Amino acid sequence: MAHSVRRAALGRGGIKALKREGDGGTPIGCLPVRLVLYRADRVRRPHSAFPLRAIRIGDGWCDDPVDRNYNRPIRRPYGHSTETMMREDALYDVVVVLGHNDRPRVRGRGSAIFVHLARAGYTPTEGCIAFSLRDLLAVLAQLRAGGGFLVMP
Repeated sequence: MAHSVRRAALGRGGIKALKREGDGGTPIGCLPVRLVLYRADRVRRPHSAFPLRAIRIGDGWCDDPVDRNYNRPIRRPYGHSTETMMREDALYDVVVVLGHNDRPRVRGRGSAIFVHLARAGYTPTEGCIAFSLRDLLAVLAQLRAGGGFLVMP
């Protein structure tokens, strides 16, 4: 954990002890970092102790609880509900994939819990954590391998 406090946006559904798909909640707990994704066409490669990968056209994330690839990265087009990783806006210019409902995956317990860039005014997310670009890059530079984000009520 990087020991600092920064302004962030959380899910529109508040902080949830029991996360459900579509509830807009940010899950409580220590959420380990799994991977850092970034838009190489928009930002420099972030400094990070975690695996890094450039987002490509066609990258997506499955958020359909009935699909076998639920809460996993996929390639688009895809036949089920997905999150597009290469967005038109800047929200996913840097994305930290968090370990929520991934080991093991339980259908309906939430998917695509990321740390990404905040909208103007830090409006609520769909359940993710969002920072300014400056703060997110600073946090990534501070975090060490095995670290994560602590979400507390």
